[in-house]
Amino acid sequence: MTSTHAFWLAGRQATGESAFDVTSPWDGRLVGRVSEPTEAQVEEAVAAAHAVRDSFAATPAHVRAAALDHVSKRLVERTEEIAQLISAENGKPVKWARGEVGRAVSVFRFAAEEARRFNGGEAQRLDTDAGGQGRLALTRRFPKGVVLGIAPFNFPLNLCAHKIAPAIAAGVPIILKPAPATPLSGLLIGELLAETELPAGSWSILPVANDRMPALVQDERLPVISFTGSEQVGYAIMDSVPRKHCTLELGGNGAAVVLADYASDEDLDWAATRIATFSNYQGGQSCISVQRVIADASVYDRLVPRIVAAVEAQVTGDPADSTTDVGPLVSEAAAQRVESWVDEAAAAGATVLTGGKRDGASYAPTVLADVPAGATVACEEVFGPVLLVRKVHGEAEAFAAVNDSKYGLQAGVFTHDVQTAFRAHRALEVGGVIVGDVPSYRADQMPYGGAKQSGVGREGVRFAMDDYTYERVLVLTGLAL
Repeated sequence: MTSTHAFWLAGRQATGESAFDVTSPWDGRLVGRVSEPTEAQVEEAVAAAHAVRDSFAATPAHVRAAALDHVSKRLVERTEEIAQLISAENGKPVKWARGEVGRAVSVFRFAAEEARRFNGGEAQRLDTDAGGQGRLALTRRFPKGVVLGIAPFNFPLNLCAHKIAPAIAAGVPIILKPAPATPLSGLLIGELLAETELPAGSWSILPVANDRMPALVQDERLPVISFTGSEQVGYAIMDSVPRKHCTLELGGNGAAVVLADYASDEDLDWAATRIATFSNYQGGQSCISVQRVIADASVYDRLVPRIVAAVEAQVTGDPADSTTDVGPLVSEAAAQRVESWVDEAAAAGATVLTGGKRDGASYAPTVLADVPAGATVACEEVFGPVLLVRKVHGEAEAFAAVNDSKYGLQAGVFTHDVQTAFRAHRALEVGGVIVGDVPSYRADQMPYGGAKQSGVGREGVRFAMDDYTYERVLVLTGLAL
């Protein structure tokens, strides 16, 4: 009989009066049963975080850094166990789950490093004008208040890490709500945090149902919201609390541009392999997966067959098998949605070059050509293993095609020309331009976020710490500068 997983209330384990099942999207088996907090327990967690906010902000840097270092090291020690857990609850192939654990290891390590150097202060002489003679300004950062972190299902460990680690590093209490479909990985972070000396109340991990989220969002004791998820939910949150600080990491429609100078056989093989891999990794359930390929006419006819062959070489099947590249989507309903979008495009004239078939929660890696501009799969984030290919003539048309989207998260540009790289950086309306690779590249210490409907604010450890805090200036008077 499967035991029930406790949640983490103000740093300690607790159970509620009800529980829910977490099942595998691959075979439907029970992965775990999770206790759900009562309303009184949620209130206790929020009250504890609010009460400890000043004392936690004053916690010595070495205490916070040591806790973060501890979590990083413990993740390393338990890598295989955690990877298997991610794969079971999410359906992610275990090879990608191992990579996710490795990224979370880095996030906590980066946060430990930032905790040690954060808030050293910046001094500014004010005697540049006569009225400032003898005056010095010292600027430091202080918490805006308790953070409500809302994490998605697609990276159930690492995107929880991206909420928790920066908060602890900055001395900011956090209430984390993991995704109901994949709460076990986030709860495991709680196990590791509980082994540290962080003060009680500074963190809670509460697996509450999505319909209970609005009450947390509206709570005035949670003035900062860090949300990763869909565009519709993210902007609904922001609209409902216009006076709160919201960081929103939302959807994308990632484009990979292959320009005319990227033309050797070696170039095209590399581009095709990267495109095929990162249109299908995580089952395409990544905001920066490759959804669109925009190729110059001079390379299009040589590139597309390579992409199709590389996509067909992706190994699909059991996510627990280390050879599997593409597993199921998070649910059968998600796969049915992808199926309906592809079928709609095909009925409107798109050509299915490969794939286009569903089996339960799994959807075959798919490549589409000649997709009408108004098709849903062209306009919206597909969040599945589907790739659109398009022919353009020249750099200007390629960049315009990238920008012809309501989303603007990241874009990849395959070129060898540094001047082209800088033109892309200026022209493309996205949060990140990746040159020589797909838009799916993300280093966890770099600023990450989007433009247009892809959200507001930036993640990446140091940048999230800045988002969770504000500048406060101290002016000293009568100094001999």
